[in-house]
Amino acid sequence: MTAVTSPSLASRSATTVALTVIAGTVMIPLDVTVVAVALAPLAQETGASLPVIQWVSTGYTLALASVIPAAAWAIRRYGARSVFLMAIALFTAGSALVATAWDAPSLIAFRVVQGIGGGFVMPAAMTLALRAAPAGDRGRVMALLGLPILVGPVLGPPLGGWVLDTLSWRWIFLVNVPVGLVALWLGRRNLPAVPGDPTVPLDRAGLFLLAPAMALLVVGTSLSEGSLSDLRSVLPIGLGLVLLAGFVRHALGTAVPLLKVRLLGVRATGGGALLLVLFAGGYFSTLILVPLYFQVARGETATTAGLLMVPQAIVAGISIQVSGRLIDRVPPVRVISTGIAMAVVGYGGFTLQLAADTSYWSLVPFLMLGTTGAGATMLPTITLATRDLADDDIPSGSTMINVLNQLAASVTTAAVAVLLAGQLSTRLPRLGDDGIGELQGLSTAERLALAPDVSAAVQSAFWLPVAMMAGALVVALVVLRPRTTSADRAAT
Repeated sequence: MTAVTSPSLASRSATTVALTVIAGTVMIPLDVTVVAVALAPLAQETGASLPVIQWVSTGYTLALASVIPAAAWAIRRYGARSVFLMAIALFTAGSALVATAWDAPSLIAFRVVQGIGGGFVMPAAMTLALRAAPAGDRGRVMALLGLPILVGPVLGPPLGGWVLDTLSWRWIFLVNVPVGLVALWLGRRNLPAVPGDPTVPLDRAGLFLLAPAMALLVVGTSLSEGSLSDLRSVLPIGLGLVLLAGFVRHALGTAVPLLKVRLLGVRATGGGALLLVLFAGGYFSTLILVPLYFQVARGETATTAGLLMVPQAIVAGISIQVSGRLIDRVPPVRVISTGIAMAVVGYGGFTLQLAADTSYWSLVPFLMLGTTGAGATMLPTITLATRDLADDDIPSGSTMINVLNQLAASVTTAAVAVLLAGQLSTRLPRLGDDGIGELQGLSTAERLALAPDVSAAVQSAFWLPVAMMAGALVVALVVLRPRTTSADRAAT
């Protein structure tokens, strides 16, 4: 006789799994937001220009995005629990290595190691949580998985700022070590051991096409130095697009592809993926620009810059929890389109006001509105794109969402850094390529004199993420809008 699991027992089990993987996933947004606060001080200490020091973030994200394509295969081959524990162990070890870096190249290299581990974390975590939850409860479980988006931004900026102002930049990476060890202990204790299938083949051709494609796209964007027509930018971007198209063609014609690209033909999955490319790319690039504005244009310490970001992180976390429960009860597109509209108004209003002397009482509420909208957009969109997938398709679907998400964030963050560097070079040519680092070394009086030009440069760069979020709203309203069938019309 087959045992029947009650809904309440299944819900409790799914909650235990979700809370356990959160212990590991919290390090990812925590690390990203800590490093965002640290970029300006790192540029000054290492003597690197903004496009170079940006590779502390871009190199990490690039490594993370490059290995994500292999995650679906690894989960099927070795089991989600084993992959998750391996990824947490590698991320933790990489964090310890970053803390030993002696210059910008070694710092970037060790961040790549860290990113390789981080790339497997979210696909494995999503697979574990989605498989543990009944289909009707996946919105709530995904809302729980959104808790790191609250905890990371809340703890990251003030923690990173306090560490930078009182200790050393090395400690912003060492904080991951105890968190990682706790996550490993909880994972070994609570996560279900699902055996892998040793017969699952690795699509090597697909991997050799997709991973270099993403790397070339990010490299090309980062090398453009303010002009996307630069040959150094056009060649890698063009080659990356060719390889990406080659991967899609290969995946559509292969029996067991690295990623099931055909899943993007499902309206909710494909539309959700396109929306995330636009919105996540725009949102994550703001996490670089906002602290740079506070520190460089306004002369705030790293600690103050971090504290100024806490209110919007809190409202984003609340928004994630509310929206995650709403999408199990109302049409998801209503929640998602409302969230995007709030984000566009919030970040658009913030950008319009950017100046050297704008009151924080005017700026911060718009940031809070923007992040509230972000909280009501990203996790609900991921849930919409994956909750109706069969169990066998969840590893590929969740991995594909993470590939596109990270690729968008990586490319847009690099593009924003390039735009900002180009604007600073145009407005303040005497600073040269080391604009951010040079500004950090100026006296208070000198920095105040340049603040209007720096604010204008940040404002110009900020319009890119705002435009991408507006594009996401169009996708939500046009692609994800529920279709009215003839039966529906007859019923009304």
